[in-house]
Amino acid sequence: AFLYKFAGYIEWPANAFPAADAPFVIGVIGSEEVATELERLVPGRSINNRPVAVRRLREGEPPKGAHIVFVGRGEPNVRAVVRAAQQNGSLIVTETERGLEAGSSINFVLVDDRVGFEVSLEAAERTGHRISSRMLAVARRVMGRS
Repeated sequence: AFLYKFAGYIEWPANAFPAADAPFVIGVIGSEEVATELERLVPGRSINNRPVAVRRLREGEPPKGAHIVFVGRGEPNVRAVVRAAQQNGSLIVTETERGLEAGSSINFVLVDDRVGFEVSLEAAERTGHRISSRMLAVARRVMGRS
């Protein structure tokens, strides 16, 4: 649900969508559980008046067309996936230790048995995204620009 909700707090680049009716695509790699949950959650829902589609990414598959790329704990090559997603202009969300340092814009963290998240403003800006101050206000940690 976080992934779906994050999208409403992100300003997307003008060229993020190839057509006015193009779907909002969430790509998932390294977590079958997250992909399954998203597929259950998103039917009939929209993000910025666009239908939502979930795409399961396979190892080595470029994330072309994915607006958000979620890299789960099960992905052994996080840095390679992050690099490919950056080249694609995707917003990258991870759930790994030191995910922001790997180039992710948003990284899930577990604190006191509760899920939170941290944000890298520099990584988000590198892929053309702006994150709302409302989202930054509830982040566990915000890394600024260098």
